[in-house]
Amino acid sequence: MPTFKGTQVKLYGKPLALGQNAPIVTLVANDLSEITVGGASNVYQIISTMPSIDTGVCQTQARVFNQKASSLANTKVYCISADLPFALSRFCGAEGIKDVSALSDFRDKLFGKVYGLLLQDSPLQGLLTRAVLVINQEGKIIYQEICDEITSEPDYDKALSIIK
Repeated sequence: MPTFKGTQVKLYGKPLALGQNAPIVTLVANDLSEITVGGASNVYQIISTMPSIDTGVCQTQARVFNQKASSLANTKVYCISADLPFALSRFCGAEGIKDVSALSDFRDKLFGKVYGLLLQDSPLQGLLTRAVLVINQEGKIIYQEICDEITSEPDYDKALSIIK
């Protein structure tokens, strides 16, 4: 179970396990179009979840994955939060983030519920916890880190080494 500033928090449902099929879920892109993540595809998928792009750690997470994503072949990187698409668009535009797709789970929070990453309690209730998943081309989860402390960054290199 993750913590928020040292206090344990509950997640809605149960996080998925390694080797499990990654469910296909529809999210909202910056232009309000719908994009699906999960499932089998022709590429690896890195799914980076965060509570809100309006916090420093979440901004760093988006920047680092954008920087590192440009060197990955056959990989799509998604940064997902419950922020409105307009906030994600504003941040990505201001930061020049182009190698990561910022997606929102604001409508029904289905991604957070299905993947077991939605915070059920704490001051951040209703937002996503900080996590990184890697899904292979067959749609299987081959890496998952749910950060022990929500205010801490994930292990970027460990997640990326799964693909390299």
